[in-house]
Amino acid sequence: MEQKEKPLTRAQELRKNATKEENHLWYDFLRTYPVQFLRQKPFGPYMVDFYCHKAKLAIELDGSQHYEGNGPEQDKIRTAYLQEVEKIRVLRFTKNQTKEAIPAQPHGADRGDYGAGGAEGAL
Repeated sequence: MEQKEKPLTRAQELRKNATKEENHLWYDFLRTYPVQFLRQKPFGPYMVDFYCHKAKLAIELDGSQHYEGNGPEQDKIRTAYLQEVEKIRVLRFTKNQTKEAIPAQPHGADRGDYGAGGAEGAL
């Protein structure tokens, strides 16, 4: 029988390989926000990009895969689970909205070009 991947391990991998937009939102805004946010927080079978326990709020940054194929339907199912089962409000933003809404801060340069990114980080 094959062992399933542990959620925490997957969360660590996603944080390590965050997209430029995820790192931008984290390092230039959420990391120092007065209310604590966590990155890549697991909930049941899903992982949310950013989560604030105090507000029961998830913030999702959607890349192009969320708008292609069955992406919209999968997002609808995922959001319904988070809202109905976990009682979390979900806010979704496109990666472009993140770039436009939050100016880069000088300390972002400390991470090189916001870290490694992954294949999606080049978007």
